[in-house]
Amino acid sequence: MIDLYTWSTSNGRKASIMLEELGADYTVHPIHIGKGDQFTPEFLAINPNGKIPAIVDSDGPDGAPITVFESGAILIYLAEKYGQFLPTAPAPRMEVIQWLMFQMGGIGPIFGQVHHFLRAAKEKVPYGIERYGTEARRLYGVLDRRLDGRDHLAGEGYSIADIATWPWVLRHEWQEIDLADYPNVKRWFDAVGSRPAVQRGIQIPPPPQ
Repeated sequence: MIDLYTWSTSNGRKASIMLEELGADYTVHPIHIGKGDQFTPEFLAINPNGKIPAIVDSDGPDGAPITVFESGAILIYLAEKYGQFLPTAPAPRMEVIQWLMFQMGGIGPIFGQVHHFLRAAKEKVPYGIERYGTEARRLYGVLDRRLDGRDHLAGEGYSIADIATWPWVLRHEWQEIDLADYPNVKRWFDAVGSRPAVQRGIQIPPPPQ
């Protein structure tokens, strides 16, 4: 059994989409980040960094429980545990991992800053809006060129690189991005979004009542 500690964010949805794709047996524990649940002693014992998502797998390596935090690490762990969405051959495996790192080191941080300056900042900061907006558009251009003539970002097919990147592109309107300007990204986005597991995963956790 896997316990998933998460909230309805782009990073959180990586883990829930992955678990749905795998058909894994898991239990959801909503961590309401707006209320500060991520800073409780109970959650900090799971992730000392106070960020979602995190998982606890009661049947980890050698049958011992294991805790995994950081969304990219969770995707790699689950891919290796279930033998899916991460190639075993060295070259395609590294291709997937490098595009996963592209998301972790580029798309996530930059798109997150765009969200902050456009939606959360208490005052308008033109410099921040321009700086991070320009870089976001550059990253969309990288994705669009990468997906020219390709159905997936890396490896031998659908992989954890796609699973990691898609939830951030889901928020393209928050980034004031028109996907029509990036036709290859739009084609990929629509195809991945049509997967039943993706549709289920973005509904986890359910909206608070």
